[in-house]
Amino acid sequence: MSPIPPITTARANSTFTILWKYCYNSLGQQFNEKLSTNYICNFSAVSKQRMKTTPLILVFLLVNLFSYSQHKLTHDSLQVIGLNKLAYEMRFTSPEQSIAEGKRALKIAQKIRFKNGIAEANRIIGIGNSYLERTDTAIARYLIALKYFQSEKNFIGEAKVLNNIGNLYRTVDFHLSLTYYTRAFKLAQKLKIHDLEAGCYLNIGLIHVQNSHYTKAKAFLDKSLHLFRKINDPIGITQALQNLGVVYHELHQLEKAKLYLVEANKRAKENDLNKLVGKINLALADLYVDQSNFKQAEVAIEEGLTYAELVKNEQLKLHFLKELYYLENKRKNYSKAIVHLRELYQKDSSNNVKLEAEKINLLQVQQRQVQKQKEQELQLERQEKRQLLYWYSLAVLALSVVIIILLMINVKKKAKTNQQLKRLNEEISLQKESLNKVNQNLESIIEERTQDLQLKNIKLSEYSSHLSHEIRSPVATMKGLMLLEQENLIDDKELIRELNRCIENIDYKIMNLNHMLHNPQYKGAYYEPQKKLED
Repeated sequence: MSPIPPITTARANSTFTILWKYCYNSLGQQFNEKLSTNYICNFSAVSKQRMKTTPLILVFLLVNLFSYSQHKLTHDSLQVIGLNKLAYEMRFTSPEQSIAEGKRALKIAQKIRFKNGIAEANRIIGIGNSYLERTDTAIARYLIALKYFQSEKNFIGEAKVLNNIGNLYRTVDFHLSLTYYTRAFKLAQKLKIHDLEAGCYLNIGLIHVQNSHYTKAKAFLDKSLHLFRKINDPIGITQALQNLGVVYHELHQLEKAKLYLVEANKRAKENDLNKLVGKINLALADLYVDQSNFKQAEVAIEEGLTYAELVKNEQLKLHFLKELYYLENKRKNYSKAIVHLRELYQKDSSNNVKLEAEKINLLQVQQRQVQKQKEQELQLERQEKRQLLYWYSLAVLALSVVIIILLMINVKKKAKTNQQLKRLNEEISLQKESLNKVNQNLESIIEERTQDLQLKNIKLSEYSSHLSHEIRSPVATMKGLMLLEQENLIDDKELIRELNRCIENIDYKIMNLNHMLHNPQYKGAYYEPQKKLED
């Protein structure tokens, strides 16, 4: 699985800025488009739209902030992994530098609460201290690492720490050491961690070497070398070759032992494994002394002391002092041998005292470390709770802001709606008043027209009776004239004249009646036919 590429702070900030500008400009663009197209809206409408989008922008900003924090954590965790790897590779070359890099990784891992990184950093620091013979510090770091790996259920890390603790106890209590190796080996086989499996074979072989079970040791070391060659681990191959050379030396196969040790020495120098070079030179010096090759033994011892001084390993220096005693004793240079023996006795006595003190210190450190680990777990749990509370508080705050904004929008909408309703009510009231006025006018108009019609009807009735009387008179006259004509009592000319007069009289009365109907104020002159007849 390929690692996630790191995201720098500048890159995250630029992304955040671009997205923010996009959100803001998109709102501004909507505002400009509405103005340019003469859309029926005002500034309050645009503000309302921006208020609607504000919660979305806030949510977007929170998501972006959370995403940025996650990218930052990923970048820092990758940095921790890189520092731990660098520190582990430097354990043979410079244990002190390995410790320094491990502490850098630990500081960053603690800052971001990267538990696996904390565990691995403590393991690396423990390895560096074990190479510097600081047993109490090493076991303390190993126990911290073991506790973190177990809490995270990181079985690979747990197996590695168990193997490291076995290495630490190997010179103090090989039974306890073998117990740790066995636990690590079972986990390595279960998880198919081939490099750790090979390392466990190597370490169990070294336990058998300490107990002088060289045949068993050779079997485990051969398996270790086979696995290390299979996975192409140069450091593991070098260690396996070195220890196989020691075993063959103890089995009195000196040439084969020399072959393995020379190859191991060459590989160790090629890979800058300073501590291994010192140990291999010690084994070569012991081999050369047994072969009575004193010149080569001196060269090996001198070179080995240089590397022991380089890695600041006092235990290795003591072993070389012992080898010098063997060399001078084999040469029968007893005066120098006694000097080396006296110095060796003094240092060895203090070393034995130191070894016993280390046993006691290991037990005390374990007890203190268990107590310290409990305190650290409680502190870490409190920190996690505070962190969780912080994120919950931030989420609640964001939701509260969104709810407040939505309530503000709702209140403004209600106020605006109420204003609109009030304005509509006023308009309806005005329209109602207007309708009332119109109704009143209509009623007065209807009343006036009703009265007018009533008057007209009365006049019409009067005119009808008058008309019937006025028209009936000329008609009666015409009827009388017709009777006179039938009895030949009137001549034709006089008849025509009288009929003409009657017709004109009827016509005049009809016209007079029409004028009176259309104009009540009109008073026409009555036609008097009698006078005209008399004339």
